[in-house]
Amino acid sequence: MVKVTFQGNPVTLVGKQVQVGDTAPDFTVLSNSLEEKTLADYEGSVKLISVVPSIDTEICSLQTKRFNEEASALGDNIKILTISMDLPFALGRWGGAEDVEAVDTLSDHRDADFGKKFGLLIEELRLLARSVFVLDENNEVTYVEIVDEIASHPDYDKVLQHIEENH
Repeated sequence: MVKVTFQGNPVTLVGKQVQVGDTAPDFTVLSNSLEEKTLADYEGSVKLISVVPSIDTEICSLQTKRFNEEASALGDNIKILTISMDLPFALGRWGGAEDVEAVDTLSDHRDADFGKKFGLLIEELRLLARSVFVLDENNEVTYVEIVDEIASHPDYDKVLQHIEENH
């Protein structure tokens, strides 16, 4: 299990962490229009799942914008999802203000279903640990990065290189 800190203080992650080689557990999150979304909605595509604690913070915003900028170079078969505990309305407002169109922003606020199933729900804060996953067309996990300090960026170059070489 990856040890994660928030501003240097250890936090407790709820759930079993997903590993490379696992079949990703299905989950239910909400779109900006309150529509339920599951892995089936992205069937047949490679999924880059970018997980952020809150879209209204600098690093989370930059992380989401970076993947949005990279989207066109990744190809049509790659779907980029950003999942957080933010309310769907906040995600929609942020996406419109930032002109982010290539990323589906999704909310796990209702049940923390994604967070629990991927082992990312921070018990003390009811936020998700910053992380990046890549799932192939059959939902096999091919890449995992759980950032050990929540206030740090993921390794963008590494995940993008992984997608380029493997998908």
